[in-house]
Amino acid sequence: MSHERILVVDDDREIARLLRGYLDQAGFAVSVAYDGVSALVMLRDLHPDVLLLDLMLPDMDGWEVTRRIRSDGVLAATPIIMITARVEDTDKILGLELGADDYVTKPFNPREVLARVRALLRRQQRTQEMAPVQAIQIGALRLDPARYEVTLDGAPLEMTRTEFNLLHALMKNPGYVFTRSELIESALGYTYESIERTLDSHIKNLRRKIGDNPKEPRYIHTVYGVGYRMADDL
Repeated sequence: MSHERILVVDDDREIARLLRGYLDQAGFAVSVAYDGVSALVMLRDLHPDVLLLDLMLPDMDGWEVTRRIRSDGVLAATPIIMITARVEDTDKILGLELGADDYVTKPFNPREVLARVRALLRRQQRTQEMAPVQAIQIGALRLDPARYEVTLDGAPLEMTRTEFNLLHALMKNPGYVFTRSELIESALGYTYESIERTLDSHIKNLRRKIGDNPKEPRYIHTVYGVGYRMADDL
């Protein structure tokens, strides 16, 4: 029986009821909020292991909720799966760039949502069990798996769990050229829709946070037609 807590945020009570039923049956402890303001209050009270977040909420949309989560030192690492009826790639990319870990479009199969929740939880567990536990330093960039901390020139950087896992995979293997599928499998442990565009969005976020100029990156290099590698000559 699972003990992880899931917070479902959706103003459509029928969808919230459906998700709660499937997650309850799978053994999760499920709470539900129907608007963004209530969701933020419950996040601070419950500290859920995964947040299932609808984008189109009545008072504060899911994008704004995500912004507030990622800028809050206590909540910033909360894994977020966005759920929305908006299917345009630009909406998906925006959600990922704001820090969402995954994205599901309506109508959805609740079994798929359950599978993605479980995948996120497996990624959390792997992050906690990552080896080596020693801090890794490349140039002015330092990643400490034991403290779940990334710093640049000693200044702490806020990372989503997905960004942290991707950066960890790259920094553990400086100079190694990951294909896109290798990198996402190594860091995240599973693949999902629009894998290449999703990965590129996360890399774009990482570069922005570590001060990498995408045209002349110091740390994360693009190997055109293949994937990415971490610099090994700093």
